[in-house]
Amino acid sequence: MGTQILTEVAARVDAQREEELLVGFHRLLQGPVPDGLVRTELLRGADGEWRIQTLWASREALDAMRALPEPPAAPSLFRSVGAEPHLAILEVAGQYADPVP
Repeated sequence: MGTQILTEVAARVDAQREEELLVGFHRLLQGPVPDGLVRTELLRGADGEWRIQTLWASREALDAMRALPEPPAAPSLFRSVGAEPHLAILEVAGQYADPVP
């Protein structure tokens, strides 16, 4: 298995569309998820800034998802609420997880 990859898709969402974003994100979680998706989180920041961070098992898993015929879910979700997303792709260089959740 290769190095884990974190994608972060960020956009500024109009306050009147935030509920639609939340509903859309939870709807995505009800469907099948791509192979290699380890976890995904919807994060709310200040002044309408939202982010979806997704941890992938490897670069190969991310590339396989991006090769699918349907567009990636996170950017599509932001566009569906009238927001233009920005993507960052990062290699996980180190991490810590609490051994007792």
